[in-house]
Amino acid sequence: MLRYAIAFLILALVAAVFGFGGVAAVSMDIARLLCMVFVILFIVTFAMHALRGKTPPI
Repeated sequence: MLRYAIAFLILALVAAVFGFGGVAAVSMDIARLLCMVFVILFIVTFAMHALRGKTPPI
């Protein structure tokens, strides 16, 4: 999921450089949404492992 967020971020940057404002804005919104979902899932997973007393897998 983080790879998709990074891919949309790169797409937004490239679109902004070439002047495609609409595509850049949509791509940036998607990248921001995917990044937030990734962070929330990471925190939930970390909390679940901490509550169970297990160490996170490496």
